[in-house]
Amino acid sequence: MTIRVERLTFKGSRGAELSARLDRPAGKPRAYAVFAHCFTCSKDINAARRISGALAGLGIAVLRFDFTGLGSSEGEFANTNFSSNVADLVRAAEFLGKNYQAPQLLIGHSLGGAAVLAAAYELDDVRAVATIGAPADAHHVTRNFNAHLGDINTAGSAEVTLGGRKFTIEKQFVENLKSARVRENLRNLKKSVLIMHSPIDETVGIENAAQLYEAAFHPKSFISLDGADHLLTNARDAGFAADMIAAWAQRYLDFEEEAEFEAPATAAVIRETGIGKFQNSVQVNGHRLLADEPESYGGLNSGPSPYDFLAVALGACTAMTLRLYVERKKLEFGPFTVVVDHAKVHGDDEGKNVTGKIDRFVRKIHVDGEMDDQTRAKLLEIADKCPVHKTLESVSKVMTEMVTD
Repeated sequence: MTIRVERLTFKGSRGAELSARLDRPAGKPRAYAVFAHCFTCSKDINAARRISGALAGLGIAVLRFDFTGLGSSEGEFANTNFSSNVADLVRAAEFLGKNYQAPQLLIGHSLGGAAVLAAAYELDDVRAVATIGAPADAHHVTRNFNAHLGDINTAGSAEVTLGGRKFTIEKQFVENLKSARVRENLRNLKKSVLIMHSPIDETVGIENAAQLYEAAFHPKSFISLDGADHLLTNARDAGFAADMIAAWAQRYLDFEEEAEFEAPATAAVIRETGIGKFQNSVQVNGHRLLADEPESYGGLNSGPSPYDFLAVALGACTAMTLRLYVERKKLEFGPFTVVVDHAKVHGDDEGKNVTGKIDRFVRKIHVDGEMDDQTRAKLLEIADKCPVHKTLESVSKVMTEMVTD
């Protein structure tokens, strides 16, 4: 599914303007979520961007933002702490609720995972919380600047280098981390929890996941991000995490489903979504799709075009017809791959006695295995007997009536 990214800003807990992105599906979102990034990271880190984009592609709109003093957000990082990050998360959720829809899902990466566990208490609409590589103790993050803790305690602050960037860490930040009670809070959180962690995470060890899981009450789940590093720098790892979160969330979130339209069971229902110029939702035989036009035609390219659907119908029907034939004849052939290309061409060019343009479907059938000329000719004959092929080449009748609801 095609996604759209909106650039937004909202007021943080300390009055600073926070920079945000809303990754949303081209169609109407089924639900909303907030993503909290890792310590000293930003909303644009690969894990945040990939997971948010993947969830949007699955119908869940995700707001990712920079905490106060980080990324493109305003404010001074030195004046922030774990509590202010939690408060920023609450502000982000309130912003979504006021302008879009209250988030039902919170996702947190590393220290952001500890933060979403705390923020979930203050947000009644949140039904589920997912953490990725989260520490069981917020004070764990001080291992990133352990060598400077003495200076921070003595002088009240120190400049440290993290990820190649310099940050000022104040004593109040360290003290605030000590006061955070991540596991204690988790024991009282009456919401669904998903804990995701890599067994080879060298930044936040896997034992943290075990401690979080032990502290949580059911319904709780654990998924191993086997082979992934802490930052999920591999796109496949981030995609896997997103797929697992989306599959898990469907069990606990109140997804907003499109209202069913009364129609015969055999009918396809196509309805304008109001998003873009041409986007339509498609309901057919229990399936949901989007139809659209390419961007070059003024659409969003969020789904196949009407002629794309025709090409799909011809190709799928061809493959199914051939499969029925070879099984009935007990012929041994690998899977059929049908490639269908559509174009508008002049009728005279195709030997048709037609003025103007006609539709031309070029169908190429690929099959694994050797065959003789006789078999090849027979399979081509069978392909031409595909019901959709016959429909396209025959004279059909379309009856239309206007119904006022």
